[in-house]
Amino acid sequence: MANSSKSSFHLLLVYASLLVPSSCYSQHPWPPSGDVAMFVFGDSLFDSGNNNYLKSALGRADFWPYGETFFKHPTGRFSDGRIIPDFIGGAGALVETNKGLVIDLKTQLSYFRKVKQQLGEERGDTETRTLLSKAIYLFSIGSNDYVAPFSTNFSAFHSYSRKDYVGMVVGNLTTAIKEIYENGGRRFGFLNVEPLGCSPYARAVLQNNTRGCVDELTVLAKLHNRELAKALKELTGQLKGFKYSNFDFYTSLSERINHPSKYGFKKGRAACCGTGAYRGIPSCGGKRTIKEYQLCDDAGEHLFFDANHPSEKANHQFAELMWKGRTGPHNLRALIQE
Repeated sequence: MANSSKSSFHLLLVYASLLVPSSCYSQHPWPPSGDVAMFVFGDSLFDSGNNNYLKSALGRADFWPYGETFFKHPTGRFSDGRIIPDFIGGAGALVETNKGLVIDLKTQLSYFRKVKQQLGEERGDTETRTLLSKAIYLFSIGSNDYVAPFSTNFSAFHSYSRKDYVGMVVGNLTTAIKEIYENGGRRFGFLNVEPLGCSPYARAVLQNNTRGCVDELTVLAKLHNRELAKALKELTGQLKGFKYSNFDFYTSLSERINHPSKYGFKKGRAACCGTGAYRGIPSCGGKRTIKEYQLCDDAGEHLFFDANHPSEKANHQFAELMWKGRTGPHNLRALIQE
């Protein structure tokens, strides 16, 4: 990411979970000439603080020590500092997932439609179409849909076979992609689902403090990633001009969990902030049900900052891989330059 400033364009982040007020761009062209807008649809890996405004949200990060490393104050990001979209420039695919606790994909799409409407009113249809066609639409969706059945009483999961449930999650995502495409979007970036069963939370809470990963979650993550890759290839043949980048988050995170020192970490399995085995009980900051927590001295030594989310250092590495690494069929830099 350090080299991105040398390019002839910049990325402007537009978190689709927030409605951009017209005052943000009523006085000046938006985006400025040569810039590329990026609309971010995502779960807590990409949340810049949108859940702060959701009163019923249980998963929030608007308190210390979140944000301690870079911002020096909490911003709502689930990290000690910046998250992946910050370096590049709570939601699930199912509306039922953690209903009322996160901003689901369907709701995020409704915000996107409002942003498009405001842009059209301020800048006209021609300029808006150009902006949307050049924009990047970045997705990190799916993790909550698979973890929720194991941590909550989520009956919908048990009504489907494993394959059908994954198909429903991926199907809802492809429906969202098609809607954005119909509204002018052409360039998309995706993170596939991480090794959910190997997070500090899964090891400590769902696996009852044993050293292994939660196999059922691992199976679901792998199945999701296969189905997502298949769906994206099919969309390439169906939607003229559709281009995408699909970052293998599963493999990248797995490598760092299993070989932390290779990537500059001392701890690949235990979180910096939390309590219990692996500090995997999500009590970081002491604002949730369990108040007790421990905080490491240096978050940069840990792959995970809290029970489920990477540290800023890890996010920086993932962002660089997405931007200029071997991400198929295009990395984000190549996708934007096309």
